[in-house]
Amino acid sequence: IAAMQLDQWVRVSAKPVEALRKPTHRPLGRGLLITNPPYGERWGEVETLRSVYSELGRQAKREFAGWRLAVFSGNAELSGELKLRAQKKYQLFNGAIPSRLYLYDLRAAARAEPRAAETLSGGAQMLVNRLRKNQRKLQPWLKREGIECYRLYDSDLPEYAVAIDIYGQSAHVQEYAPPNTVDNSSANRRLSEVKQALQHCFPEFGGRLHFKERRKQKGSSQYQRADRRQKTACQLVREDAAQLEVNLTDYLDTGLFLDHRPIRQAIAQLSMDKRLLNLFCYTGAVTVQAALGGAASSLSIDLSNTYLEWAKRNFALNGIDTERHRLLRADCLQWLESAAGEYSKSFDVIFVDPPTFSNSKMMAGVLDIQRDHSRLIDQAMVLLAPGGAMLFSNNFRRFKMAPEVTRRYRVRDITAETIPVDFARNPKIHNCWKITHG
Repeated sequence: IAAMQLDQWVRVSAKPVEALRKPTHRPLGRGLLITNPPYGERWGEVETLRSVYSELGRQAKREFAGWRLAVFSGNAELSGELKLRAQKKYQLFNGAIPSRLYLYDLRAAARAEPRAAETLSGGAQMLVNRLRKNQRKLQPWLKREGIECYRLYDSDLPEYAVAIDIYGQSAHVQEYAPPNTVDNSSANRRLSEVKQALQHCFPEFGGRLHFKERRKQKGSSQYQRADRRQKTACQLVREDAAQLEVNLTDYLDTGLFLDHRPIRQAIAQLSMDKRLLNLFCYTGAVTVQAALGGAASSLSIDLSNTYLEWAKRNFALNGIDTERHRLLRADCLQWLESAAGEYSKSFDVIFVDPPTFSNSKMMAGVLDIQRDHSRLIDQAMVLLAPGGAMLFSNNFRRFKMAPEVTRRYRVRDITAETIPVDFARNPKIHNCWKITHG
């Protein structure tokens, strides 16, 4: 551009959408803003692009009042996220892709904005009513317990098959994969209505709404990033006395299992002045609560470097002494095979929360929790001191405790005691047993 001596008329810069501003190098009262944003064909995923279009619409109305806006897009649904009314639409093609050129008058948009913000579809309004009902029901408990991370909604309305979790001033939405009987356009419309409902109920959240599709996980997929194109959204949250890091974008799970809140509290109470073993420790939240509750020492084991580094950060956030509370990278199944010699009767409290199934290439074998739990429990119980207790948990809904386990040990199903108020609508979220020597 400089070589062509056009730099006084043409400028090129790279900025995020939220940094979009009216040009200042020339006094312009009115102008034309033109954009060809991605729409999920050659690059970008539709769900992750919703926030791009939404932010583009907000910035255009806020920064370019009096201008006109032209948007060329091949996705009408994404164009709806602009929340603008087009004065003209032109049917065009981008190669073989049917597309449209939308023209907006941003003066008219500014005048219409207050009323448009209040307009909800019938489905979105129905969902708003349910979210408000759930919030009213939970509010006394949330306030009494000082809870800022909780499940607000879990497929209460069959048409909106999502789980909505609140993390402070953010929402984490997991969409359950729709059945084949539901076409993509209907599924996308319903998800858009979920977003509308959340924006209506929680305007203070701004753009901090994070959407994922929940699928069955196998092997190492639980450790993989959900979408590398998304901007990572890490934040700190508080649970009881603990401060914990959650990540609402990069992985299927956030680093904090909300349904395990009562389990973490129970282990914290059991572990006062005791020695804790935390197998499949994930991000170490259980150990953090135990350490803050007065545990004498702990050993937390996981195979994932990602989660162990996360656990280290959680330890550091809470000032936990890593000499007494150790983290170890190991395959828990392999470690148990040889642990009896060094760690026999060494732990007063053991927490075991294995995945339902794992054939991760990092593991020596394959874990099937229904098939393998009896052996796993036997090996862990060798490490349990007299008078100690093991809490064994998993989230396999069809799980059945093996009869030989109940014959060898004293086993008490404490699942009902460990389902928190916010998960009462879905009591099959996990199973939990307290196991002691007879």
